[in-house]
Amino acid sequence: MKYDKLYIDGEWVEPSTTDVIEVENPATEEVFTTVAKATSEDVDKAVEAASRAFKEYNQTSLETRKKYVEEILNGIIERQEEFEETIRQELGSSYNYTKTAQVEQSINEIKAALENADKVDFTEHHEGFDLVREGVGVVAAITPWNYPLNQIQRKLTGILLAGATTVIKPSTKTPVTAYLLAEVIDNTSLPKGVFNLVPGSGSEVGDPLTGHEKVDMVSFTGSTKVGRGIYEQAKVNIKNIHLELGGKSPNVLLPNGDAKKSVKQSMDAIINNAGQACSALTRIIVPESRLEEVEGYIKEYVEENVRIGSPEDEDKTIGPVLSKQQQDKIYEYIETGKKEATLLLGGGKVESEDKGYYVEPTVFTNIDNKSTIAQEEIFGPVLAVITYKDVDEALEIANDSTYGLFGAVFGETKEEAYEFAKQIRTGSILVNGSPRLPAAPFGGYKQSGIGREIGWIGIEEYTELKVLYTE
Repeated sequence: MKYDKLYIDGEWVEPSTTDVIEVENPATEEVFTTVAKATSEDVDKAVEAASRAFKEYNQTSLETRKKYVEEILNGIIERQEEFEETIRQELGSSYNYTKTAQVEQSINEIKAALENADKVDFTEHHEGFDLVREGVGVVAAITPWNYPLNQIQRKLTGILLAGATTVIKPSTKTPVTAYLLAEVIDNTSLPKGVFNLVPGSGSEVGDPLTGHEKVDMVSFTGSTKVGRGIYEQAKVNIKNIHLELGGKSPNVLLPNGDAKKSVKQSMDAIINNAGQACSALTRIIVPESRLEEVEGYIKEYVEENVRIGSPEDEDKTIGPVLSKQQQDKIYEYIETGKKEATLLLGGGKVESEDKGYYVEPTVFTNIDNKSTIAQEEIFGPVLAVITYKDVDEALEIANDSTYGLFGAVFGETKEEAYEFAKQIRTGSILVNGSPRLPAAPFGGYKQSGIGREIGWIGIEEYTELKVLYTE
């Protein structure tokens, strides 16, 4: 099936070029469809549509905006299996993870935003003045490939509930999911021009979009390297900006914490989505005296839980990485790791699969936290086990990173873990295995980004604050 139109101003329209984006299935290495490729001319049309729509949409009530988002939610639920199938095809995410984390998590986060939207006080009355929140304007939303539905949803839900409008540029690697979402939206009563979709490359679509004079805010999720470039482009016109970037997240096992649970948290992170998550807990920091115990739990986890293979096989727990380029990059890091540290397991090619960009889950120990594999985001199924002598050193290692997106702490008690977690400079931390919740905001410190998404905080992110003097 081909997706040969763009979605602009509430209509499926012809793109300004006949060029297309080929979409490859990373499990089979075959191009299974193509999508339309937008240009700067199409970007102009989409931004103009979003700008026109904003004037009226910004004046709608929160209840009306919630109704539109509920329609989108119901459309996703109705086509849930189709979303799952598409994500497996274009991303290679394993069968069960696609269902739970790729699609069901999206649904749960939309529900949580709707349930908590009333916590945003769009008009606060104070003595002598009111504080009024209104939509920020036209938002250029640029999303990555690793969560092709949820990364769009997180932006779109906040944008729509805030009263803003948007032009979405999905990743060229996983654009088909965005088309399914556009089809869902086309069947709702959302006013024309509020949502627009323009797939294309960074140079042909991303740059004209982020630099457009009628774009009021840029919201980007992706690598820190690309985020720096977008930051530079956005500041020319003094745009609002939201950045959710990379991570090298620490998982700290305190001296008397539960090692088995701590290991499971990090191993799950590198197995789920083949480790292709900015929040993956890819540094597990453990006491020197417990290294052998931790290594044992890692080997046990791999033996019991790691089953590499096709995303269409419900029994498999880890599928391929996105592409040959991604696979090669991860293998380069693994070779670097073999020089810097001790290879505990993995590190080779997956011989059981004839085709597909599979990477064997790999764990290194005896690592200096200053080393390449401990500092740089690998974005694949690779874990670094780092040891410490005392708790002060554990904290120093945890904070010794240019990133600060996510983290975990396991202590003897939840109170101990909580007090330690407060000292880690990162945006979100799991305390003694506590679950992530769909209303909790997400975002990072340092070079992991600016701003927060999800829940009512994710709605406020797309608003401007106005003061009205009343006396």
